Amino acid sequence: MHDPVPRLPSLLEAVLSVGTDLELRATLQHIVDAAAELTEARYAALDMTDPGRDGLTGIRTAERPEPPEPPKPPESTESPKPSESPELVVPIHVYDEVFGDLRLAGKRDGPFTDEDEQLVRVLATQAGIAIGNARLYETARQRERWIEGAAAVTTALLSGESAADALMTVAEQARRLAEASAGVILQPTEGGGMEIVTASTLDDPGDIVGTVIEPGSPVLDQLIGGEPVFIDDSATDPRLTTHVRHRFGPNMMLPLQAGGRLLGTLALPRRRGGRPYSAVERLLATQFASQAALALVHAEAQHSRERLAVYEDRDRIARDLHDLVVQRLFATGMMLESTQRRSAGTGDTDKEVHAMLGRAVDELQSTVQEVRTAIFALQQPPADAPTTFRGKVLREAAGAGAVLGFRPSTRFSGAVENRLAEPVAGRLLTALRRALAAASRRAGVSRVEITVDVTAPLPDGRPGVRLTVFDDGGAGNGHAEGGGPEGGAGTNVTWQSPL
Repeated sequence: MHDPVPRLPSLLEAVLSVGTDLELRATLQHIVDAAAELTEARYAALDMTDPGRDGLTGIRTAERPEPPEPPKPPESTESPKPSESPELVVPIHVYDEVFGDLRLAGKRDGPFTDEDEQLVRVLATQAGIAIGNARLYETARQRERWIEGAAAVTTALLSGESAADALMTVAEQARRLAEASAGVILQPTEGGGMEIVTASTLDDPGDIVGTVIEPGSPVLDQLIGGEPVFIDDSATDPRLTTHVRHRFGPNMMLPLQAGGRLLGTLALPRRRGGRPYSAVERLLATQFASQAALALVHAEAQHSRERLAVYEDRDRIARDLHDLVVQRLFATGMMLESTQRRSAGTGDTDKEVHAMLGRAVDELQSTVQEVRTAIFALQQPPADAPTTFRGKVLREAAGAGAVLGFRPSTRFSGAVENRLAEPVAGRLLTALRRALAAASRRAGVSRVEITVDVTAPLPDGRPGVRLTVFDDGGAGNGHAEGGGPEGGAGTNVTWQSPL
């Protein structure tokens, strides 16, 4: 055996080099390169016992070039050395487990010696310490990233996002943190399955959203039960039955559960052939899903409180309008009407005053009707689809207002809710949409008035309903005469039907 002391400086340099980087992949590369340099091996590789734990494949050094061949000595009778050196394999231990095997081959000047093996074993001991430190550092970095991601999700959700935006925030942030190909949110369906309702992908998610895991799927019982599911290869795992599974590989399906309530499932698939999820990644992603679920519940509760505050405020405004404004307008109208009756006379001045009072009374009655319509609109939940006929008419008016730039006024005459039923109500709404669409296309429209009257009989005397839509734009070819309620230029569209 040769004395290892002359090679001690090279060993110390190699030992120091393996601890110069805290990033795991870089540390492993330093180990392989140092071992090759120390033993003058042309080939070096580190084969890991459990590549999935750290998400890394084997590490290899580039082939080291052969030195120039010296001139051949005169032929001798000695047997030539073998052209291929045997392999040198030294295990690397991290704490009490075997991390992998350090393999060396192709020594330049002959087979590996006992001295080479001793040097590599010393290097392997230091390498185990460096790998343990790099693992701790990488775990700390991953935890920091996932904690920051969970905090960002919580901040975004509590800032007042809509339900759909909140789910997309969770899916997108989780996809980035997990370095996944997609971040997917599934929610339970009425039929007992689970449907993809949100997807954040690097590609077009159009064919992913709407995908359903049908009842009976082996993986569904775990998801409905709130258990995480870890999949090595989505494309070949028999538990998955969706039509999009063929494009994905490793996958995590994590419950979004808080307070015993299952909100859905967060799935984080990687591309086919992607590196498997490590145990640390699985743990951190599961914790992220729990925190995201809690943030979703808090955001939903906050949104409900804000909606309740809005409803209470709208109810208060409606009560104030009814108790103060409507009653005062009604009392003023009664006073004017009484004055109109007392002022009836034969003189021209009295007639003029009588006419003015009549117009004032009509205007007050119209204003009372408008305020009552506003009160009704305030009492409707803004986020819900209207179920009453009045609510549906007001919704059509609001939709037209978004195009016109102002909201049409709406007036109802008679007990429309009691007297108007399907299919007449449906046909009236269709006629209203057409009339409003035509008004929005006319130039110069600054006023639109909608009137629904169930007190006016049809020309043949039968009880009926009449819809009138007036706008002050250019004259059109409506279903009735031109001119507005006050005789101004414009377009009247009238639709009527028996009740």
